[in-house]
Amino acid sequence: MTTSAAERTGARDHGPEPAAAPAFGRRRQRSALIGLPVAVLLTGVIALGVGRYTVGFDDVVRILLGQVLPIERTWSDTEEAAVLQVRLPRVLLAMLVGAGLAVCGAALQAVFGNPIVSPQILGVSSGASFGGALAIVLGLGSTALVLGSFGFGLLALVAVFATSRVRGPAPPLTIVLAGIVVGAFFSALVSLLTYLADPYGELQSIVFWLLGSLATATYGKVAVAAVPVLLGGALIYALRWRINVLSLGDEDAMTLGLRPRRLRWLLLTAVAAVVAGAVAVSGVIGWVGLVVPHLARLWVGPDHRVLIPVSLGLGAAYLTVIDTVTRNLGVAEIPLGVLTALVGAPVFLLLLHRSRRRMWSDA
Repeated sequence: MTTSAAERTGARDHGPEPAAAPAFGRRRQRSALIGLPVAVLLTGVIALGVGRYTVGFDDVVRILLGQVLPIERTWSDTEEAAVLQVRLPRVLLAMLVGAGLAVCGAALQAVFGNPIVSPQILGVSSGASFGGALAIVLGLGSTALVLGSFGFGLLALVAVFATSRVRGPAPPLTIVLAGIVVGAFFSALVSLLTYLADPYGELQSIVFWLLGSLATATYGKVAVAAVPVLLGGALIYALRWRINVLSLGDEDAMTLGLRPRRLRWLLLTAVAAVVAGAVAVSGVIGWVGLVVPHLARLWVGPDHRVLIPVSLGLGAAYLTVIDTVTRNLGVAEIPLGVLTALVGAPVFLLLLHRSRRRMWSDA
C-alpha cells in the first residue's frame, strides 16, 4: 500500500510532519528550541567579559541591564567602555554572521538535495567577495559594498544553477562541480583586482577583508549587516516548512500546490542577500554554512521547521565562540576565516566518518 505526497508530508496548513518521529526525538527538538536561545545568550554574555581586560559575569549583566533599568552603578567607566564600545558590536556581528551563514547552508542543502553544499562551495562567497573587492577598488562606500556583494553573489548562484541544469535536473556531483568552477572564476577575478590595486591603499583593505575578521566591528557595520541578513533570514525562516516539501522533489511539491521554481528562486535570492551582508562586514568565513547544519541535523533531525531555527542558534553561538578564541589566543589576532577552516574541516571529516559507519551498519 502506497501513501500519497500529502500523507507523507502532512496537511499543507501545518507543514510536513515526520510520520514516525520517535518520542525522544520530539523531546529533543523541544529542548533544543527552548534551551538553545538561553545558551546563545549565555555565550554572548561570557564573550563580552572575556578579553585582555577581563570583566566579571555579574558586572557584564549589570552593565547591560543598567542601560535600560535604574541599577546602582558598581562598575568602572573602563569596564563599561570595554563591554559596550569594544566587545558588544563585535559579539552582535559574530552572531549575525554565524546565524546567517548557518541558515543559508541548511537552506541550500535542501534546495539542491546535497548535504555537502554551502555558500562557499557553490561559489556564492567568491562572487560576493568580488563584488565587495570591486567596490573597495572603486572607492565606493559601505552601501555599494553590500549592493556589489549582493549582486555578484546572486550572479554566482544563477551561474551555478543554470550550468547544472542545462539538460534537466542535475545530479549532486554536477552541482558541486559547477559551484567549484564558478567559485574559481570569481576567485580569479578577485586575484586580478588585488594585483591591480594600489599596494599602499586598496590592496591592504582587500587582503584584510578577504581573510575574514570582525576586528573592525562597529555599530555601523552591525546596522549594515543586519538589514540583508535579517530580511533574508526571515524569508528563509518563513518558508521553512515549504523547504520540507521542496526537498521531496518538484513533482510532490506541485502536487501539494507549491511552485518549486518560484520557491527555489525565493530561497536563492534570500541566501544571496544574507551572504552579501555577511561578506560585506566580515569577509569570507568558510565552513560555518557546511558544518553547523550537519551538527543541527544530528541533534534535531531533518525537519526544517526545527532545523532552521536550531541552525540559526548554533551558528550564532559557534561563530561567537570562534571569534572570542581568535582575539584571545595570541598577541596577533588570527583571521577568523583561518580558524573556522581549521576547526570546521576536522569536524566535517568526523561527521563524514560517522555517516559512513552508520551507512555500513545499516547495509
